Amino acid sequence: MTEQLDLEQNQKTTLTIKEVIAYLAEKFPLCFSTEGEAKPLKIGLFQELADALAEEGKVSKTLLRQALRNYTANWRYLHSCKEGAIRVGLNGEECGVVDATQAEHAAKSLEQAKAAYAERKAQQLKEQKEKRKAFFKQKAKEENAQKRAEMKKRNEPTKASIESLAALENKFSKNRN
Repeated sequence: MTEQLDLEQNQKTTLTIKEVIAYLAEKFPLCFSTEGEAKPLKIGLFQELADALAEEGKVSKTLLRQALRNYTANWRYLHSCKEGAIRVGLNGEECGVVDATQAEHAAKSLEQAKAAYAERKAQQLKEQKEKRKAFFKQKAKEENAQKRAEMKKRNEPTKASIESLAALENKFSKNRN
């Protein structure tokens, strides 16, 4: 019995947030979607959702909360939260509308998310440029060092061995006598 509980707990924690969202979209297609237009969710949907999924035990409450947070912070979801938009329950039933305050909050959140994304993208580009610059700088250093070594080799006189110097000395000393 305890092994089965351990196995169930392990299965609950092995799912990723994306997998949980895909599971929710499959189980409640009139409420959740993974593509296209997202619908504003009913306020307080978490408890209803936790109760509906409790029997299965596939998703822990913690993971479910994280998945909902991720889903509602998504740009598609925030974009759909316009004033007057209809909120939906688990089975797609109408459960209220998005008011002006909620729409304003969603718009600000979307703006902040896009700004943070643009900032991260700019930082990544800057880091890529710096890495590229450092790479080419190092490559140029190595090439210059290699060129200097080659030039140094060409400019150095060849060193003669003692035997070859002795042979030359004998050759020229005989001709003088």
